[in-house]
Amino acid sequence: MPFLAESLSRIQPSATIAMTDKARALKEAGRDVIGLAAGEPDFDTPDNIKEAAIKAIKAGKTKYTAVDGMPELKAAISRKFKRENELDYKPSQIIVGTGGKQVLFNALMCTLNPGDEVIVPAPYWVSYADIVLLAGAKPVIVEAGLESNFKVKPEQLDKAITKNTKWLIFNSPSNPTGAAYTRAELKALTDVMMKHPHVWVLTDDMYEHLVYDDFKFYSLAQVEPGLYERTLTLNGVSKAYCMTGWRIGYAGAPEFLIKAMAKLQSQSTTNPNAIAQWAAVEALDGPQDFIAKNNAVFKERRDLIVGMLNQAQGLRCPTPEGAFYVYPSCAGAIGKKSPSGKVIGNDEDFAVELLESEGVAVVHGAAFGLGPAFRISYATATPQLEEAGRRIQRFCGNLR
Repeated sequence: MPFLAESLSRIQPSATIAMTDKARALKEAGRDVIGLAAGEPDFDTPDNIKEAAIKAIKAGKTKYTAVDGMPELKAAISRKFKRENELDYKPSQIIVGTGGKQVLFNALMCTLNPGDEVIVPAPYWVSYADIVLLAGAKPVIVEAGLESNFKVKPEQLDKAITKNTKWLIFNSPSNPTGAAYTRAELKALTDVMMKHPHVWVLTDDMYEHLVYDDFKFYSLAQVEPGLYERTLTLNGVSKAYCMTGWRIGYAGAPEFLIKAMAKLQSQSTTNPNAIAQWAAVEALDGPQDFIAKNNAVFKERRDLIVGMLNQAQGLRCPTPEGAFYVYPSCAGAIGKKSPSGKVIGNDEDFAVELLESEGVAVVHGAAFGLGPAFRISYATATPQLEEAGRRIQRFCGNLR
């Protein structure tokens, strides 16, 4: 009898972490590697947020907090939801977890049973489908390709819903594509959801503040208040506030669901890091002006890498509205032979050969449920990004 749980066989290791680890190992071996795999801003955490953490340490605020987040942080999150999203969530309707991934994990583990279905638009963040599988439910993948700018159409959503559908997992701006839905596009989707009152929405708003070209972000329950009672609005401080390593995510939802998620968290990690919670209070309540400054740099990088990718043989790359990712198609490279003699059979072959021959780490599209493509994070120093673009162009130019 095998020792490990059967449920573990249903999931794969995170592809983004795997590629980042592979790039790190090559770097440690002395290779010149440019890592574009990790979804992490290269900007430092703002000083006022770091100072809030230091102040908390010096004041001895280093003890356990409430399992689902301390009152001060829940109050700050409540203010944020009201101020930025026109959503009223009382502290009792809010949970704080160790990153957005834990909040997502808690929500799905607390609600899914065998036979349940979860609609996951593809390309999707690597963890969505695997957590659904771990919970014993079935991910129903709805593909949104290059021709639709990676956005799901309302008729696709309507067709995917069955009597067994429990959740729609929705992410805008998207990881991995950067695609973001306009208010009109969101309304078309929420109109479908209003026809199916048994289906809940888990909206992942983690990249809310990272939008460009005057794009305006809206959250789903903001667009359709009729969905409020069956929506979990997920967010966190990782991306916009450059706090990936602080591990603070949060969500607002109906009180009964938050209580269930807190019950699960009480038997797993208990409270998130106390010092990081105090830093998150300052992040949400403190100055926000640095976000626009960072976004201006991200936009320049986006335009740089999109231009360079579209000049590479066999690649096509749309210009995304948000996040800090691009998702170029490498369909034109499939079937060609690399200088090492290997035939590029799929997008994973493309990513591996690119890393080994040119020292550029990207994540292959199959990990996100839709290829042949690959994801680049342009949250890296501009000179490195430009050099990576040159290497990708050279790699593609050498395929035969």
